[in-house]
Order: sequence, then C-alpha cells, then structure tokens
Amino acid sequence: MRSLLAPRLLLLATMGAITACYDRATTAPSVQLPAPETLTSISLNGAVHLAWSDNAFQQYPNDFSFYRVYSTTYSLDNNLCGASWSLEGTTVAPTFLVAALTNGVPLCFTVTAVSLDGTESARSPLRNDTPRPDGQNVIVFTSDTLAGAQSGFRFWLDANGNGQVDVNELGLVGPANSPTADFYVMRDASGTWLVPQRTGVTMQVYGSAPIADVTAIDVAPNGGYSTNAFEAVPMWGYVFQMDDNIGFYKYGAVRVSAVGSRYVILDWSYQTDPGNPELQVVHRFAGK
Repeated sequence: MRSLLAPRLLLLATMGAITACYDRATTAPSVQLPAPETLTSISLNGAVHLAWSDNAFQQYPNDFSFYRVYSTTYSLDNNLCGASWSLEGTTVAPTFLVAALTNGVPLCFTVTAVSLDGTESARSPLRNDTPRPDGQNVIVFTSDTLAGAQSGFRFWLDANGNGQVDVNELGLVGPANSPTADFYVMRDASGTWLVPQRTGVTMQVYGSAPIADVTAIDVAPNGGYSTNAFEAVPMWGYVFQMDDNIGFYKYGAVRVSAVGSRYVILDWSYQTDPGNPELQVVHRFAGK
C-alpha cells in the first residue's frame, strides 16, 4: 500500500504548492504609478501639442503600461477647469497631439499613468491652452515697393461684419497706408522696419533672443507694448496687442523668416478668443 499512497501524497502536496503560488499571484497588491510631475503645451492651428514628464515609466519601467490624456472645458475669466473630463486618447510616449479642435475655444488638459494591472495614477498638473490660426511664409513688401500696395498686414478683418473669424479674413496683405492694417513694412537707410499702423495697435519684440518657430511665442506679455517701429530681424519674434474698444485686447504674433532688399517673409499667429493672451507654450494652472 505504501507504494500506492506515496505517489498520491506527493501529487497532492505538489498541487497544494501550485495552488498556493497561484493564489499569491492573483491576490498581489495593485501598483499605483506616480502622476506625471509636469504638463506643458503648444498652441497650434486647430490643435494642441501636449508633453509631460515621463517619471512614471522611468521610476517603474516594469509596471508601466500607458498614459491617458483627458480634456475638459476651461473658463478664462474664472481661471477654472470644468468638472466633466473626456478621454482624448492613450499613448505610451510622453507626448500627445490633440487635434480637430476649434480655434479660439479654451480647453483644460490632464494626464494620468496606468500600470500593467490597470490601476490609474492621480492626475498630472492641469494645463489650459487655446488653439489659434497661423500662417507660414507670407511675403510682405516694403512700402517703397509696388507703391506700398502689398506692404500692410492685418491679422483679422471682419469683412462681412458677422463677428465670426472666417478663413478668408485672416492673415491679409494690403496697402501700407490702409487705416485697417495692423502694421506695415517700411525700409529706409538704416534697415527694414515693422511699423504699427491703425489706431489701438501696439507691439514689442518677443524675448531677448531669436526663436526657432512662431509656435515658440506662447503667451503674450502683459505689458511693454508701444507704437514704436521695430527693426525686422530674421529669426526674431514680435507680439502685437490690439485695442478695438470691445473691453478686451486681441493678440497676434509674427516671426520674421527672412529679410530681402524689398520684402520680408514672415510666419504669423492670431488668437481668435478676445482677451486671451494664449498665442502658442507656460500657462496658468487651474483648480481640479
């Protein structure tokens, strides 16, 4: 009998060990990853680029699964994010492009990290951003060329008076002496200049160094604007503040790509949401 019982006892002992291992594996505590420590954004034309710190993956590479990106409404006047969050998508990379957005509509974003067992982290810092129209490689001639007919620039002109920003009303090149031009390009013996034109338009140089792209101009400065002319220098950015007597400033920006003997080539951006200084990356955090 011993020869028959011994194998059975051994089998039962083995099965017990396997069951114990299985129980320990299925009842292991879940892993909650840390929330992304930072969240930044870049305003784009009909889109917002998000980037965040990859600390969840870096600290727990064996437990990390993916990130979730959420959005909600944002009140610029109250500096407050909405309470109803929608999932924009998931990604394993610490970047995400939120596309198909409406220009001039502020949104609030946050990101969480999800572990392999499906446990979700707390939220990252909140980030608000507002997509805005932009344009590239626009040629504006100096006012001594073509009788100044193509020397003025207007970020937005409400041609049909409907109060809506239509595509054909943005980034307009026209006469230098037009009272509707935001600025015009002038050349003299000392250089080529950007000159504020219509009433209520002031400007300033953005920062103290060249910029790589017009998208590097994120938030319009709070002060420092003037009606002075500024020299058009390749790779530098310029911000325009426009007072149209509606109770809010409007903001536009340009980056000079090149300066020719009789023209400048520039990229531009314009915020269609009045009073919103968001032109394109650093912004206010809002409460959860």
